[in-house]
Amino acid sequence: MLSYRHSFHAGNHADVLKHTVQSLILQSLKLKDKAFVYIDTHAGAGCYDLHSKEMDKTGEYLDGIQRLWQQDCPAALQPYLDIIKALNNDSDGQLQSYPGSPLLAKELCRRQDRLRLSELHPADFPRLQSLFEQDRRTQITKTDGFSNLRAALPPIERRGMVLIDPPYELDHEYSDVVKGVMDGLKRWASGTFAIWYPVVHSKDVSFLERKFSAAELPATLQIELNVLPANNRYGMTGSGMIVVNPPWKLKQQMEDLLPWLTTTLSQSPEAQYKLKWLVREA
Repeated sequence: MLSYRHSFHAGNHADVLKHTVQSLILQSLKLKDKAFVYIDTHAGAGCYDLHSKEMDKTGEYLDGIQRLWQQDCPAALQPYLDIIKALNNDSDGQLQSYPGSPLLAKELCRRQDRLRLSELHPADFPRLQSLFEQDRRTQITKTDGFSNLRAALPPIERRGMVLIDPPYELDHEYSDVVKGVMDGLKRWASGTFAIWYPVVHSKDVSFLERKFSAAELPATLQIELNVLPANNRYGMTGSGMIVVNPPWKLKQQMEDLLPWLTTTLSQSPEAQYKLKWLVREA
């Protein structure tokens, strides 16, 4: 099933959270000179027109990245925001385009680092390819992200991160995520695995929390931002990231950022965030 298109949702509050966490992890990896690998299992098109016909139907970026645009933001967000500003530097101060996770990684990774991207959608795959056609660091495959993850591990680099961001169109995708992470850690115990999830049905979030908490994993951090009060009827009210083997600074960074992000992105007085260890550091 390939009906999901991120072009309807690019730059929304969930992207802001996901890409904030992604950029913080990549910035942490860059503190050492040694090369690392970035693996993206569901890469998407890579870059999105915020004034496309798809976006005109939803306008979700208006309650997401637009709220951060051209205002004073915490310093920890600057690497992420600098990429967005560079992408829009010819737009007379207007927000026209938004980078997906692979384009953010392309700009944040260094010459010695390597990127491995997967995308199955027949319309998004060629768009992703065109963004990276001159980038010799990057391998792009039109294949299932979890299959590509198994093939990619263990990497020749001992350091790096995996971003897992499926569309969650099908119920089994929650189980696929858990299985993919467990299998991945068997092959690459030192890798950082960052899993994005939507907050739509509480049972699905509880499933992820329960499975990751009960497994014998390294340190695992849950980061969640809910812009609307919880319900099981009206679509996505928030989103979260589960990070296995997080950089040592990530929890403190999110403790500093989440109150500000929650206030800035709130769509309800009942907006709230969650930050907790599912598996504590040893």
